[in-house]
Amino acid sequence: MGRDPGVALTGMEPKQANPQGKGLVPVMDSLAASRARVAVPAKQIEQITTELFTSLFVLHSKFSFKPVVGKAYSLYQRGQHFHLSLISPQEWGSNSFGRYVGECVLQQDITWTLTLDAAAARDSDLLRLIEDRRCELEQALHAAEAIDDVLPVYLAALPFYQRVFASALANSLKVSMQKGGIQGLSYVQAKGLLTHYDDEEKSDVGG
Repeated sequence: MGRDPGVALTGMEPKQANPQGKGLVPVMDSLAASRARVAVPAKQIEQITTELFTSLFVLHSKFSFKPVVGKAYSLYQRGQHFHLSLISPQEWGSNSFGRYVGECVLQQDITWTLTLDAAAARDSDLLRLIEDRRCELEQALHAAEAIDDVLPVYLAALPFYQRVFASALANSLKVSMQKGGIQGLSYVQAKGLLTHYDDEEKSDVGG
């Protein structure tokens, strides 16, 4: 998952944040400024879907802090629930926080990578859960009129930070899709375009 599947897969907040906004504007401004400093690359459908899946997998975990670009976080699992933590398993000294799943890193373009721990990568139940969630995303992509419709522009069910970073993720991927020439296309059309590019490359090599 993420840019490198591996074995798998700052703005200031106001002094008086209201319960609904909770500093939404300053955080969004911070993310926008961060994106402005980064040249978001063009991406084709396979990279878009992989990064979307991995990022949403991380963002659906429980955490209550503002993630920082480039910092490694630890993902833990207890039952069907996941928790993103600032504390590594070595620092915990026990498994009281649940089973360690792997290391998550927020990238410059606001996508996430997840590198599974070696033991987690051998866990058939975890891999099945991941595959089930991946299938759910694939189904949503196939059902949508355009890939854009699946981007997490606003996920009301998510807690504050997860919702804000999901929205920033949607904006980042939308720019990459636009640069890659697949914005507004359906999932099938985008995959067909990728096949077309592959055929052209093979033709160039053969010629």
